[in-house]
Amino acid sequence: MSKELSEVFNSFINEESENDPSLILDSFDGKIAVDWEDDSPVTPYGNLSFFIEYLKVSGLFDALVSDFPLNYTSNSSSKPRDLIGTAMLSILSGHKRYAHITSLRNDKVNPALLGMSKICSEDAIRRCCKKLEEEGTMSWIKNHLDFCYRPLLSEDWILDVDTTVKCLYGKQEGSVVGYNPTKPGRPSHTYHTYMIANLRIILGVDVLPGNQNHSTYTRPGLFDFLDKLPEATLPSFIRGDIGFGTDGIMKECESRNINYLFKLRCSKNAKSLISKLMSQKDWEYAGQGWEGRKSFLKLSGWDKERNVVVIRRLLKDKDIGISHKSSKAGQASFDFIDNCSATNLYEYAVLVTSLPDEVLTVAQHYRDRADSENAFDELKNQWGWSGFVTKDLKRCRIMANLTALFYNWWSLFSRLCIPDKRHEAITGRPLLMGSVGRIVNHARKKTLKLSVIHGSTKKAKQALVKAHALLKNISQYAEQLTKLEIWRHILSAAMRFFLKGRLLKPPAKKIEVA
Repeated sequence: MSKELSEVFNSFINEESENDPSLILDSFDGKIAVDWEDDSPVTPYGNLSFFIEYLKVSGLFDALVSDFPLNYTSNSSSKPRDLIGTAMLSILSGHKRYAHITSLRNDKVNPALLGMSKICSEDAIRRCCKKLEEEGTMSWIKNHLDFCYRPLLSEDWILDVDTTVKCLYGKQEGSVVGYNPTKPGRPSHTYHTYMIANLRIILGVDVLPGNQNHSTYTRPGLFDFLDKLPEATLPSFIRGDIGFGTDGIMKECESRNINYLFKLRCSKNAKSLISKLMSQKDWEYAGQGWEGRKSFLKLSGWDKERNVVVIRRLLKDKDIGISHKSSKAGQASFDFIDNCSATNLYEYAVLVTSLPDEVLTVAQHYRDRADSENAFDELKNQWGWSGFVTKDLKRCRIMANLTALFYNWWSLFSRLCIPDKRHEAITGRPLLMGSVGRIVNHARKKTLKLSVIHGSTKKAKQALVKAHALLKNISQYAEQLTKLEIWRHILSAAMRFFLKGRLLKPPAKKIEVA
């Protein structure tokens, strides 16, 4: 028996196996036949068809393709629609490497629904981005970003500005060691980003070398963006962390009559102010365990005195530890401070602002800034900002801005489906994309059969059907409306939870995209 088994084993490893048309597997549910259908029109993202309808009714995708800034002359070259569609499907799928694009070739449904003739290769996308002229390409993307968010700027809004670090592990242009709190000494790029607060709509992103992380490098792009906005669409105020509480940034805001709210570093003068106020009474309630006082402060690098709000919070845990650095081999000793029952220990922060609001409102405004950190986490870990790395900085900038554009499109589509909750990609994609779709042609009718693979099947169906109904109602009047008016109605539907069902105001400036 062992000899016969050895012969079978040797025959198996030395001969190529042939396709068995009658493949039968043995399972705990009995025998099951397996049949490979490599050419069947199926997709793992069947629900993406609703997103594609949203792109068609809004005109977003057609407009992006129509003014693509690169013209191929060869008949064998990839078409702009195929290149843009491949990049978008890759980013929507959560890819972070160009090599992941190959996995899109198992999708035989969504490329056709987007009007594409094929999925392009990863090398085609790389070569395309390399051939693109940087200045014209960035203008092209920013123009479509502008069209995406411009109607929202007619409402009162807050501009969040911040920077984030993208660690690099190769020899890329701009790969320089800079500020990197998570991996000190690791070369990186710096992403200078501005967004609509709380809606997580990206207004723009500048990708710079890793050592250009200071707000000085954010300032040109930020205020160039603001200078192009009509006065009626300027933000209520600009908000940022301690990196932006500088005299240069505040001077730029003051010269444009734009309010600001920044956190200050605890410098010598800031600590002197805290010492002066800490023994005084009449601290105002600032929410969530904080209390605050208004005051004035002029730092050594400032030309004038500015309004500040000093806030403090009582530390509840009295087991305070202190680390003492030792001169011996860099070791440190750690001691606890005992008998603190008679001492009030506070955590302090100093906010500089031009807002006339009371202490509670100013403190709450700054606490709300934490949501921008969530946006960075989502873009880096769930989208493509931590990936799509190339040797040249130009392609990194192009992919970062394309990712921001598609991120906005998907975020607004998610709001259209579920207006009262902000779904991050880690939960939103499985809910609104996860279904097996199969195209069936019968009696000259094409049907997409969907099998939802999410646990909340009913919720997913209701959300997508509701979005379809909204788009269908809007499309009935499409011939009577301009592209901008159609998009304004779709945005109003997506933001109906915030707008209480009313229509967004017309933008202050007409936008031509296509």
